[in-house]
Amino acid sequence: MGRSPTLLPAQDTPVENKRRLFALITPPSVFLLFFFMVPLVIMALYTMKESSFGPLFPLSFEAFRSFFSNPAYFVLLLSSSQLALFTALLSILLAYPVSYYLVFYTGSRRVILLTLLILPAWISYLLRVLAWKVILGSEGLLNQLLISAGLIENGAPILLFSQAAVLITLVYVWIPFAALPIFAAMERIDPRLHEAAADLGASPGVTFWRVTFPLTMPGVASAFFFVFIPTLGEWVTPNLVGGVSGIMYGNLIQDQFGRALNWPLGALMSMVLLVLVGVFSYVFNRFIPITEVPVSS
Repeated sequence: MGRSPTLLPAQDTPVENKRRLFALITPPSVFLLFFFMVPLVIMALYTMKESSFGPLFPLSFEAFRSFFSNPAYFVLLLSSSQLALFTALLSILLAYPVSYYLVFYTGSRRVILLTLLILPAWISYLLRVLAWKVILGSEGLLNQLLISAGLIENGAPILLFSQAAVLITLVYVWIPFAALPIFAAMERIDPRLHEAAADLGASPGVTFWRVTFPLTMPGVASAFFFVFIPTLGEWVTPNLVGGVSGIMYGNLIQDQFGRALNWPLGALMSMVLLVLVGVFSYVFNRFIPITEVPVSS
C-alpha cells in the first residue's frame, strides 16, 4: 500500500495577513490616540487660550508674547539642556565600564550582578532623592567625613541646594537605566569577533576601540536618550536638592500649572520642550552613525 500524501499547512492569504496585522495594531493605536495624541492636541490648544479656565475662543496669543519676550526662559532652558546633557554623559561614562565588566568578566553571575545593580531602582524615586538630601546636608555623611579628615570644623551644606547637588543626584538615579541598554548591546556582540581580532594581532585596547566600542553604539545611543529626555523636564529633584541655584526648566512649567495657574503659558513651555527634544533626537540620529550589532549564534 502506498503512503498517504503529507498534508502541508495552509498558507495564509495576503488578505488574512492584513486582517491579522490590523487586529494587532488597532488596540495600541487606539490607546496612543486617546492617551497621547488627544492630550497633546489639548495642550496645543491651551497655548492659544486667553486664560486658564476661560473658553477657547476668541483665540489669544498672550502666552506667546509673554514667553518670547522674556529671555530668562531661554537662558534657563539652555542651562537645563546643558545639565541634562552632562547627566546623560556622566551616567554613560560610569555605566559603560560596569556593563563591560558584567558582560565579559562575570560569566554566569552577570544576571545576578545586574539585578543587584538595578535593585535601588525598585525603591521609591522620592526616597532616593531625599536620601541624597540627607547625605549632602549639614549633618550628612559628606560633612562627617570632611570633619573627620580635619578639612572643615563645622558641618555645612557644601553641595546642597546647587546645580552640583542636582547633577550628583540625577546621575545616581539614572546610572542603572543607562547600564541596561549598554549591557544588552554588549551581550549581543558575537565573541568570535574578539577572537578574530586577537588572531590578527590586535591588542586588547585596539580590539576595544575598533570592535567593541563601535558595536555598542546602539546601546550608548539608547542610554543617552533614556537619561537625557526625562532629565530635561525634571522638576522633582531640583525642587528637593537644587533650591534656587539648581532650578530647572521643568520647575517653571510646574509653577505655571500649580502656583501661577497660568495654564496657557505652562502649555506653551511644555510644547517648546517637546519640540526641543524632537530636534535633539533628529540631530542625534542624523549625524551620529550607529552600526548594527552582530548577534552571536
